[in-house]
Amino acid sequence: MDETLLAQIIDRYESTSFTVNRRLNAMIKDRMPEELTQEQYSTLRYMQSRDKCTSSELADIFCVGKSSITAIITRLVDKELITRLPDEKDRRVTYLALTDKGTAAVNEMRFRIQELLAGVIKHFDGQEAIMFIETFEKLANVLMQTDEGSRHKG
Repeated sequence: MDETLLAQIIDRYESTSFTVNRRLNAMIKDRMPEELTQEQYSTLRYMQSRDKCTSSELADIFCVGKSSITAIITRLVDKELITRLPDEKDRRVTYLALTDKGTAAVNEMRFRIQELLAGVIKHFDGQEAIMFIETFEKLANVLMQTDEGSRHKG
């Protein structure tokens, strides 16, 4: 790819990414219950896709330190949205799982976010929406592969 074109694409990406992330995050935050942060919701949402997980898994998935994820977990346990489950075979391992209250909170926020995004996506025709999400998924896959490759080099 031509260097000038590449620089223009990168500039457009940075500008657009900044606007989209800032606006969507603000819109989502407005719909978030007062007692829940976006980081906590993201953690609950990830956990909903798993039967159970560990704090190390969460730290790895969200690319944060263990102390940061421990603070999020502690708050979610205090709010009775998740519970700690000791491993029956290895006492050093503690699993985390959603409580019924946590599942209800995630489902409510998923509904609110779907309503929000449906209002945005309606501005695209079906083919545009499909092309967008396929391209966005490709970007996610490239980033995951790049991340995996950089971890194995270190």
